[in-house]
Amino acid sequence: MEMESLKELYVDELKDLYSAEKQLVKALPKMAKNATNPELQQAFTQHLEETEGHVERLEQIFEMLGERAGGKKCKGMEGLIEEAKELLEEDASEEVLDAGMISKAQHVEHYEIAGYGTVRTYARQLGLEDQAELLQQTLEEESNANELLTQIAESSVNLEAEEGSEEEEESTSRRGDRQVSRSVATEGTRSRSSGGSRGGRGKSRSTSRSQSRAR
Repeated sequence: MEMESLKELYVDELKDLYSAEKQLVKALPKMAKNATNPELQQAFTQHLEETEGHVERLEQIFEMLGERAGGKKCKGMEGLIEEAKELLEEDASEEVLDAGMISKAQHVEHYEIAGYGTVRTYARQLGLEDQAELLQQTLEEESNANELLTQIAESSVNLEAEEGSEEEEESTSRRGDRQVSRSVATEGTRSRSSGGSRGGRGKSRSTSRSQSRAR
């Protein structure tokens, strides 16, 4: 696509964001379903509703511009969602999975914050103040969603993941101690058994010599 003006770049960036938001609408329900922390589940559900509103705002802006909304695939968002899918396939504890999903979700938020900040600035430069205001509303919601995820991570999810790791280490340590104890006990039993056998053979040889002298 040949672009020769800021407005053409602006429209192209809007289409990229529109594709990103549409992909996110499909991905967020799965994130909410796989989250086990109640606050995180609620955050994903709430942001799904906001994202649907972001799509509507973008469609409103395209209508103002007299442009078609679709026609472009956001490869950046596609890659971020694919990374989130790969995380869900990992053999991880519930607590660690929640922490990982927050990380992936914040990657998404930062990507969108950068995108909306850019198009908001373009709109202002082009004198499209009504559109800039709509984009600013979305930008603020994206920033708030990112801050909420940070709060959830720091107040509960990361702590739960850390505690889960410590419990696993303690469990592994206890299993190791039990294995060592069983090994020592087995070796002790073998040692006593071996000693008893040597003592018995010694006694037999002594008895045999005594009987030989008597004859």
